[in-house]
Parts: sequence; structure tokens; C-alpha cells
Amino acid sequence: MFIDSRQLAPDTTIDTTVCVVGAGPAGITLALELAGHGIDVCLLESGGMAPDDATRDLYRGASVGLPYLYADGCRSRYLGGSSNCWGGWCRPLDPWDFEARPWIPHSGWPFGAAELAPYYLRAHAVLKLGPLNFDPAWWQQAIGRADVRRLPLPSGRVRDTISQFSPPVRFGRLYRRDLDEARHLRVYLWANTVNLDTNQGATEVRRIEAATLSGRRLQVRAKLYVLAAGGIENARLLLASNRAQPAGLGNGNDLVGRYFMDHPRMQSGRVEFARAWSRNKLYDIKYHYMNSAVAARGSHIAAQLSLTGETLARERLLNARAWFCSQFPGEGSAAAQALFRYKQATLQKDQPGWQPLRDAATMLRHPLDTLGYGATRLMQPRWLVRGVTFQIIVEPAPDPASRVTLSATERDRLGVPRVQLDWRLGSAVQHTFDRTLALIGAELELSGAAKVTLDAPLEGGAWPPSLEREGTWHHMGTTRMHDSPRAGVVDRHCRVHGIGNLYVAGSSVFPTAGANFPTITLTALALRLADHLQQRLQRPDSQAARQAAPAACVSREPA
Repeated sequence: MFIDSRQLAPDTTIDTTVCVVGAGPAGITLALELAGHGIDVCLLESGGMAPDDATRDLYRGASVGLPYLYADGCRSRYLGGSSNCWGGWCRPLDPWDFEARPWIPHSGWPFGAAELAPYYLRAHAVLKLGPLNFDPAWWQQAIGRADVRRLPLPSGRVRDTISQFSPPVRFGRLYRRDLDEARHLRVYLWANTVNLDTNQGATEVRRIEAATLSGRRLQVRAKLYVLAAGGIENARLLLASNRAQPAGLGNGNDLVGRYFMDHPRMQSGRVEFARAWSRNKLYDIKYHYMNSAVAARGSHIAAQLSLTGETLARERLLNARAWFCSQFPGEGSAAAQALFRYKQATLQKDQPGWQPLRDAATMLRHPLDTLGYGATRLMQPRWLVRGVTFQIIVEPAPDPASRVTLSATERDRLGVPRVQLDWRLGSAVQHTFDRTLALIGAELELSGAAKVTLDAPLEGGAWPPSLEREGTWHHMGTTRMHDSPRAGVVDRHCRVHGIGNLYVAGSSVFPTAGANFPTITLTALALRLADHLQQRLQRPDSQAARQAAPAACVSREPA
């Protein structure tokens, strides 16, 4: 059931069993799972069914580290959360991404890849993916096209990997009916969490305080609470809830907001393919993204090049993934960018401030760029390709100095301190960019597939300005998971250390990020957390199970 919080009576109190903050992929997955098992859930969503500027403004803050955009266009503050601006890429983390790697400080998860395997399988159903199969040979055979085939990789240092594409699932659209019809679930729209109120010792959350931009105030009392508001907002809410603990909840060891991570992405180098490989669609983002030619069994896929686990250990590198990016006529022009935004609109992607009429006028003013770029994207004639570059994303190294903090002077309309984000990337990331492309380039030349020209090394220099434009906006790490409260904000079950009934869902709990796309992993973690909470509530010795809470009641009815 959907409830417009703006229509509630003043100072409404809501009682429930589990309160989830944030209706994005993690929050919706968790809420539907729990409600499906008969557990009463209250889901608080800041926005409504569609984007609006006033709600979006609550996200805005300052970037005080590397130039970084982290509000408009990369986060969506309405039903469905960041799935509204998601490209659909899915691939589980590699096994070594979970391991403590001696050459990467602060690396390692509390559990290994096997722990998430059954939840990855369930995440495929949630995200509408194909089979839990990422074997390149299997997909090549299933597709069965001459222009979709694997590159020869003879040295054993480089491997090819497969990603699958979700349609992409826009959670607020696809699961709207489920949310509305779930018997044990109430979704409060326009409800912005502003504070987590605890007992005096901050060992238990007593209530969540929320507000609407129209001036309504409400509170939610529950047995268990889950923050699923995103990689930046989860930390912001913990830091801002500082009545009982001046440094913020769960922040006794000054870890909340630290270890902020995103995957840096760049284009680099030049690749000149041998004739036999010049028309291969499998590894080129201009051809493999949502292309029916690169699909089988109802699933679209893409291939990337990566280093083997043994190579990463020997070279002491972070993880990385690279693919190719053909350069089309009109590439980078205003007309091409306008055409690209129209393409994103067909995928129902949230694009704040998009002006379709202005983009249409831009394309009409520059017909050659529009036709050249559009025709090459549509008909894919290789003879029009101006060149091919690498596109690469690299795993960020966990860095406690890369962090989310609160502004000392700026507050949003609801009185919550705005965010300051200090995104940092060190020399290990630069070295991984350089060395990964060098090894992949050498592999392509060794196999005879291509000649490669590399750009000047990044290591030792400044990051290029393109880094701001080429971000992936995968906000991770700010409430990292670790068995020890001295090294993490949450434990292996995603419970905040020291607080008995507060949990965190989403990519903010990732201790390391790997070089894969986080949505499938955060969905798997949400399913795992749902199982844990269900088991906890069913245990007769559980404090949460002993607490009395009405199934679903509101203390005051709307006037």
C-alpha cells in the first residue's frame, strides 16, 4: 500500500516490525522479501513516483576532493532510487575480491564468495537476468554469430569475462504493483528520514523521525531498522543522528563515512585491429550494449578483458576491466550528446533537466554530426569508424581518507547538514590503469589481433579532467563491513556495531569494490539480510522477537 505522507495528520506515529529507509534496489528487495514472509514492514521513501527538483535538492552538497558529480543524474531520490538512472550491467564479484590481499591495505570481506553464491542466483530473478552462467565459451556458442567471437588470449595473463544486462529493471516501475498489493507492507512516499533517535547509551534505536517538505512530521517505531538510502546517504544519516553520540551513530571509532569508493573510468590508447577482428561486436561498448546481435536465450551480454587472479597477485595490482570503444563520426559533438540522451530516454533513464525540444533543435542545427553518429550507431558500418580506444574501470583501493563528512555550515530544507565528499584515488589506482592496459595491449599484439598504442602513463601525474565526466557513480564503502568494530561500521550480518537493532543495506557496506558493477551484489546482500532478519524475528530468545509491536497501526488518522 502506498501512503502520501503529506496527507498524514501532524505528528503521526507509525508502529511496525521492520522499518526500511530508502526505496531503491536494496530497500525494495528487502521490503518485499520480508513482507512476503508475513513480516510487517514500513518502507520510507524520500520522493514520490517521479523526480522533482525540491526533493532532488536534498542530495546536493560540496565536492572537496577530486572533481566529482554525485547528485544530479547519478542518484535518483524517488521510488526506485538509483535504479532509475542505472545502465543494467550485472556481474558478480570475482572470488579474490572477497579475499584479504596483502598488497591492498584494508582489503577482505568477513566471508568468501561461496557465502553469496545462492543469493546471486536469487538476485538473477529480481533483476530479470538470464542463467547464472558467466562462461564466455558458453555464451559464444549460444549466440552463434561470426561477428561475436572470443579473442585469442595465448599468454594466460589475460582473460575475457562476461557481464549480463538487466533490461534494466526500474524497481519503482516493475515492482510498483507488488509494493501496492503486499498485505504486510506500507510504503510512505515523501517521507524524509531526518534522525535516528536512540536510547541514552545509543545501544538501541527507539524511533525514526521523518519529515515532508510540506511541513508534516512523523515518527516510526519498530523492532528492527534498516538504512538502505545509498552509499552517501547511509553515512550522512548516521553522522547526523548525533544526539546520544556527538560523533554520530556507530561512529565510536571514527569510521562512518570513511573508505568512500567509486570506480574510476577512463578512455585511453588506440587499438588498430587486424582485418579478421575488426568487425567483432563482443568487446566493444558501442556494439555490445543492449544489442540484439550480442544476445542469446533472451539475455543481452557484453564481454570485457581482465587480468587473471594469478597475474593480479604477481603484479600486485587492483582488479580492473577493459573493453573497446569505437569512435564514430560526430563523436563528442553536441548533436551526438543530444542523440545519446534520446537513447537514454527510451530506456526510461532519469535525466534531470533534460530538454528534448532543445536537443531536437541541436540535432537539426548539426545534421552531419547527427546523421553520422546516428547512422553509425544504428546500421553499424565499420568503414565509418574513426578509431577505437580502450575504456577501462579500475577497482578503487580502500582509503580511510576518502570520505563523506557533514558540512559545518550548510543544511538542507529539513535541517539536516549537507554532505561534503572528499573522493581520493591514490597511486595504486594509477599504476593499475597503466599496467593493466600494458598487459592487455601486449596480449592483443602477441595474438595478432591488434596493434596497440598506449597513452602516456598516469602514475605520478595528476588525474585528467575527464575523470569527472567518466565516473561510474557507484557509491560504496562508507559503512564498511568487518567483524571488528575497530575496522568496520557493520558486522558480517550488516548490523551496526554496538547497536542491537540497526542494520545497513546496500553498497555502503562493501569493504572492497572489485571491478564489477555493484547492483547485483547489493541485491544479493539484501536477500541475505532478509533471511537473517526473518530468522532473528523467529527466534524465541531474540529481543526483537519478544518486543510487542502491533501489526500495522497509526496513532492519528489524517484530518
